[in-house]
Amino acid sequence: MKDSGTQGPADSELLKRISQRDETAMASLFDRYARIVYSVALRVLHDPAEAEDVMQEVLMQVWRGAPSFIVGRGSLGGWLTVVARNRAIDALRRRHPSDPVDEVMLPASVDLASEAERNTLMAKLRTIMHELPVEQQKSVEMAFFEGLTHSEIAEKTGNPLGTVKTRIRLALISLRKALQA
Repeated sequence: MKDSGTQGPADSELLKRISQRDETAMASLFDRYARIVYSVALRVLHDPAEAEDVMQEVLMQVWRGAPSFIVGRGSLGGWLTVVARNRAIDALRRRHPSDPVDEVMLPASVDLASEAERNTLMAKLRTIMHELPVEQQKSVEMAFFEGLTHSEIAEKTGNPLGTVKTRIRLALISLRKALQA
């Protein structure tokens, strides 16, 4: 049985196969969750290299601890985001032990119905994103998945700030219209 809105086997099946050291299952889990884990870590750390380290640590924790994850206690995605947040805060504290850590709020728990709805929505968003012009796609990805500001995107792409803002705004309008249809 597949998770609603996702491609490939259900999380429980992936965890079972990962427990048996199936590298293909781990690759599928990585493809499914690496971006969200990275995004959570980046929001806390504001450092892409450190966020990538946290992502790798979290996913290695899955590789090592798959047999101990109890599928019925909650969603794997929710657990991974909480672990990513906590690991990122730990990394931030190691970097600056005396600085206070800004609280990053994540949902306390996610029920299965809302998780399935979110997965369906994410699949639809991915499809819609692929239909956007390439420039809009790249701008949205840099803003929302890489955590870059509009100014940073303008600098990185060599485009004027107004162009970057317009591309993101048009992309968001297109996404909103497509989701409401």
